[in-house]
Amino acid sequence: MSDSNSPASNSLATRSRNAIVAIIAIALSAAFALGLNAPSGTASLATLAERATPLDIARSNGKPTVIEFYANWCTSCQAMAPAIAELEDIYDDRVSFVMLNVDNTNWLPEMDEYDVDGIPHFVFLDRDNQTLAEAIGEQPKSIFDRALASLADGQSVALDASGETSRLDDEPASRLQPSSDPRGHGAIAPEVS
Repeated sequence: MSDSNSPASNSLATRSRNAIVAIIAIALSAAFALGLNAPSGTASLATLAERATPLDIARSNGKPTVIEFYANWCTSCQAMAPAIAELEDIYDDRVSFVMLNVDNTNWLPEMDEYDVDGIPHFVFLDRDNQTLAEAIGEQPKSIFDRALASLADGQSVALDASGETSRLDDEPASRLQPSSDPRGHGAIAPEVS
């Protein structure tokens, strides 16, 4: 008869327990590592700006374009970012998405061209860079989706939309600083009181 308290039995139990703990640790480590690389489901303005098409490329690639004038301090812009990211995933192969930060003075000519006085300000351009529609302020995802579908299909874009905006004159002019990089997306840190 074998004794369950024998040294051989205890050693086998300890090794089995250690093996199970090691397997669980490896599985948890793998799950954690994969979780860090998975999309979070909530996109930020910084994420949208990083993956945006540069304006000069959008104007020459033969695709229709949506230009978004935004700022990092704009709460309406921040609120729309996750929905826009989802729609970009759907339409990115057919529509160029451009992000222009209004805090970068290099975009002043474009802001003047499209009469930007509140953000977010969206400009829908056809393949020939002609303005089809503009929308100012926070937009429902469904309206934005319909507009992008029309734009991607070469149809007219019907928007009668203006939503919650952040006015440019709500922020001090001292925030506007020239940047040597016209693609700079607002590296200006917000002032903290």
